[in-house]
Amino acid sequence: MSSVLPTIWTQAFRTSAQAKRNRSLNTEESRAITRQQMSDIAAAAGLRRVHFLQWRDLDDVEAGGSEVHSATVARLWADAGLDVTMRSSYAQGHPPREERDGYQVVRRAGRYLVFPRAAFSEATGRHGPRDGLVEIWNGVPFLSPLWCRGPRVVLLHHVHADMWRLALPENPKLAEAGVLFESKIAPKFYRRTPIITLSWSSRAELVDDLGFSPDQVTVAPPGIDPRFVPSSSKSTTPLLVAVGRLMPSKHFDRLIDAVATLKERTPDLELVIVGSGLERRNLERQIENLNAESWIRLAGHVDDDELLELYQQAWAVVSASSREGWGMTLTEAAACGTPSIATDIPGHQDAVADGESGLLARSTPELVTHLDSIISDADVRERLSKGALVHARKFTWEATAKKILEVLASTSKSTATKRPGGGPVSPATE
Repeated sequence: MSSVLPTIWTQAFRTSAQAKRNRSLNTEESRAITRQQMSDIAAAAGLRRVHFLQWRDLDDVEAGGSEVHSATVARLWADAGLDVTMRSSYAQGHPPREERDGYQVVRRAGRYLVFPRAAFSEATGRHGPRDGLVEIWNGVPFLSPLWCRGPRVVLLHHVHADMWRLALPENPKLAEAGVLFESKIAPKFYRRTPIITLSWSSRAELVDDLGFSPDQVTVAPPGIDPRFVPSSSKSTTPLLVAVGRLMPSKHFDRLIDAVATLKERTPDLELVIVGSGLERRNLERQIENLNAESWIRLAGHVDDDELLELYQQAWAVVSASSREGWGMTLTEAAACGTPSIATDIPGHQDAVADGESGLLARSTPELVTHLDSIISDADVRERLSKGALVHARKFTWEATAKKILEVLASTSKSTATKRPGGGPVSPATE
């Protein structure tokens, strides 16, 4: 990709570089302070050994934002001195057990059997003693209230709702059963369980759609890796980037159609879609039918350096998704000074400061209008790029990890008052 040095990007890069030099010691000191605070919180609550339960592992071929989120929190807790174990389903090509980033990873059972088997293993102490449990409810819960005593919290990023129908078009009865279980049956078991979600808009959805009490749901926005920083340049030609798993709910097909409507009046427009998944072949056919192979690229999985370069070079990062707990690709891009054009849905409503760090679209025609404005108007790009950098500074992974630990610690204090002698309980002694 060729590039120039527009004034805004030269200034943004120099400002960012100077700010990083000025803040580097303070940032490291701040992280050290947060680590110590987390260590103190865990010690005060008796949380020395914490177990995570999740559907997929970070090394799974279909891992996404949920797995990045849990793995980052686990790493930061391990850095703070906690003994962390992460249990998930089997990940092809990876061993059943290994250590990663200071915590233990256990990968056993398939995509469906992981739920009963992981719950049984935890209930019987096969993963070792624990002082606290973090259950990640990703469509299907582990039903921890039925078998787990002691401190626990649930991470629930968003309601899946129509995602069941999109993921199971060939089995509508199973899809409807999934919707029913998620919305009507499972929530009844979690009425006394602290729930943590990523955004205020997702919190409202959990309250309205699943019936949780507002006081029950805590918001802990995800952070942004510090490697995401602005570059000194942008692509010389209009470049749009979309990042995510190629699955129906991401609606890359709608995005391709939307961008295609702009191609005639923007001949040098380019779209790069990063990610892999089951929808790839359908998207390839769509691109072929549009004769767009020369300007729409399905990049597949890319390494960290290439992803960073794409964020930095893009004029905008785009998402047409219908369901998100947040939209971490949008805030990662924002940290690179790249604004977002995204659907106006829970999650995106917090990941994007509408009109400041990007633009939210309530329909496909509005998505096209927003894309056209950011491509054709340099003033809009400059304003939103500056706003994206400001918005991104609000989010750190250390703050995320600390907030989740605080909620878990609060359950330790409340459950201790209900047990003779107080103190945390591990499965081995239950």
